Amino acid sequence: MDKLKLVVVGNGMAGMRTVEELLKIAPDLYDITVFGAEIHPNYNRILLSPVLAGEQTVPDIVLNSMAWYEQNNIHLHLGKKVTRIDRKNRVVHAEDGTAAEYDRLLLATGSNPFILPIPGADLPGVVSFRDIADVEAMINAASRYRHAVVVGGGLLGLEAANGLRLRGMEVSVVHIAPWLMERQLDEPAARLLQQNLEAKGLKFLLQKQTIELVKGESGRVCAVKFKDGDTVPADLVVMAVGIRPNTALAEGAGIHCERGIVVNDTLQTYDPRIYAVGECVSHRGVAYGLVAPLFEQARVAANHLAEYGIGRYEGSVTSTKLKVTGIDLFSAGDFSGGEGTESLVFSDPSSGEYKKVVLKDNKLVGVCLYGDTLNGAWYFDLLREGTDVSQFRKTLLFGQRHLGDSGHGPADHVAALPDTAEICGCNGVCKGDIVKAIVDKKLFTLDEVRAHTKASSSCGSCTGLVEAVLAHTLGGNYSAAPSKKPMCKCTEHSHDEVIAAIRDQSLKTMRAVFDTLEWKTPDGCASCRPALNYYLLARWPGEYRDDAQSRFINERAHGNIQKDGSFSVVPRMWGGLTNPRELRAIADVAEKYRVPEVKVTGGQRIDLFGVKKEDLPAIWKDLSAAGFVSGHAYGKALRTVKTCVGSQWCRFGTQDSTGLGVKLEKLTWGSWMPHKFKLAVSGCPRNCAEATIKDFGVVCVDSGYELHVGGNGGIKVRVTDLLTKVETEEQVLEYCGAFIQLYREEAHYLERTAPWLERVGLNYIKRRILEDAPGRAALFERFKYGQQFAQIDPWKERAEGLDAGEFQTIRITA
Repeated sequence: MDKLKLVVVGNGMAGMRTVEELLKIAPDLYDITVFGAEIHPNYNRILLSPVLAGEQTVPDIVLNSMAWYEQNNIHLHLGKKVTRIDRKNRVVHAEDGTAAEYDRLLLATGSNPFILPIPGADLPGVVSFRDIADVEAMINAASRYRHAVVVGGGLLGLEAANGLRLRGMEVSVVHIAPWLMERQLDEPAARLLQQNLEAKGLKFLLQKQTIELVKGESGRVCAVKFKDGDTVPADLVVMAVGIRPNTALAEGAGIHCERGIVVNDTLQTYDPRIYAVGECVSHRGVAYGLVAPLFEQARVAANHLAEYGIGRYEGSVTSTKLKVTGIDLFSAGDFSGGEGTESLVFSDPSSGEYKKVVLKDNKLVGVCLYGDTLNGAWYFDLLREGTDVSQFRKTLLFGQRHLGDSGHGPADHVAALPDTAEICGCNGVCKGDIVKAIVDKKLFTLDEVRAHTKASSSCGSCTGLVEAVLAHTLGGNYSAAPSKKPMCKCTEHSHDEVIAAIRDQSLKTMRAVFDTLEWKTPDGCASCRPALNYYLLARWPGEYRDDAQSRFINERAHGNIQKDGSFSVVPRMWGGLTNPRELRAIADVAEKYRVPEVKVTGGQRIDLFGVKKEDLPAIWKDLSAAGFVSGHAYGKALRTVKTCVGSQWCRFGTQDSTGLGVKLEKLTWGSWMPHKFKLAVSGCPRNCAEATIKDFGVVCVDSGYELHVGGNGGIKVRVTDLLTKVETEEQVLEYCGAFIQLYREEAHYLERTAPWLERVGLNYIKRRILEDAPGRAALFERFKYGQQFAQIDPWKERAEGLDAGEFQTIRITA
């Protein structure tokens, strides 16, 4: 039986969350087609603010990669705007002529930013803050101009202003109301917020009405003019004055709209074959612009698309958080109060704390918190559930932990929260998700919870709550760090203790380590010997003699052992470049030794598969004679430096990425590491070399080079963290060498950069690499010193004299 056809118009958070929920409960019901007007895969729009602030990158906020669509057999059309719905024939038509038939249609067209209808609103330099293109325009302007004006002092406007400030601009926020975020905060809380933001360097112009954007001599906006006659300079103007549901497509198809696309409690429009979710929707007269209601709508819509028919959406109670690092605020419900309500208030301006809860008939109807928001989720749950608070009203302002033995909850302030309570609004993670991950995966730290659930990994405003969930779930185990894990059965010492002893006590041989640290076995084991061999080699280059017997068979044989016992051989190709002479030499070797398979690898090299063990010495002798060195595809070492063609050939390239990749590879090759290590250099932000999933990645931009660290492909993909941005190739080489040396000296053996970074924290790495310039220089010098010895390819020295019998002495196997 043919599958039903589901077409989704809108590749944003609401539409794709609906698809995710649908795939969970009815994965085989539909053949799914998705149209997205943007060129990007589904991303977390909430996190555009951290991207603007430089705290995250665009790859960091992608929710579903291109591979996810492929894995779920979703037909994805990016950069294609749907312009017409033929309801009679059940077909949607895109602007470029693409058409798709549907049995069910889901509209998730989102909203459009509202642009003030004033003179100059269409000038260059005037942008909204709605998508990645807007953020890229702002980042570009911040690198070229000085003065920014943000029109709108609401949630989005303040996040835009903070991001531009962090990008180095002088920012003024213009707001027509008497105080900031008047829809989310009362005046006392807003004043505390303003003081905090002014201390960070922002300027505020309140009760100002913008009437014109002034055109400069260059044709670009140069100033903002107000109704009272004042003006302020502006090289960039960001409009953040609100959004409007995007209903044009639905209206054009004759679907009933009132402010938004009108839907019932099953998220159906007036056409029962057409559903709608997200910011484009009007449900019971309300349109929502926050993520929590969108996700609730998604679950109900998926339930009905799956033909279960039991879910109902009855509206949402919403809460607000500001994604500005170092500022904690929370509000929900009717915090202003009014007739028939009572307000309980705690205010301590000197400590920056303010709490207000609004009650009606002893039930919470509103809350406004600034400074201490730890109990926000608890208040929100009381509000949403309509809980009678009369029996603990006296301590209500002081949070859940003061309930004591009243019978209304334990002292722990998260204990009574239901599993459905949302902890992380950015990623839609509830308490139950976190608790399950902690228990099932035996998590002990905040970083581990972040890695497995994404909670607290975005704006960070829920960090306190996540830590509270950790403490409650683990009990006594949380306050005490997990006991240290011995390096192996031969010793009670951990990896860190062994590394420190080798460094501090100048232990320069394996025997010295065994004797000094009182090893339980006289010669170690197959677990500790490779680690010790690496630690000694990394700490004492030029003094310690590499112990071949303490290496895995792949490193010993300079080939990757395959499942049939044969080996693969990968000669190094600098930056992925080659030439006819090298290709001819590889072809000659493949023919001479009857190599059964030759394959181009994902790292832009050529792999010779099925090589017999006894042929390895002779093959490497021939390859060495042709100028090749080992590609170390087998080793705990630098593997590849992937590049794109960059500015030399590509019309989008901003820098010579291939040339830089060659320099990086020649700088770092042959360097033994705790684990395999991969680099990449992309010539522009399109990132064709996939630099943001490498251990060290470089993304070339017009003004220099973005340096990314800690990425990882494979089964568990981890996108890199942005380390910094530099201006010259020399800086790229220095920062790369310093980062590698820090990793070499401090990571545990067999620990890749991703878990190492998560263990020590990005801030620690930034302190060592960015803030401590002399320390960075020293790391780079130690790296270069070690490379004098690391870049000796053993096959150049030993290929002629090595016979096949030597392979039989290997004691450590992969």
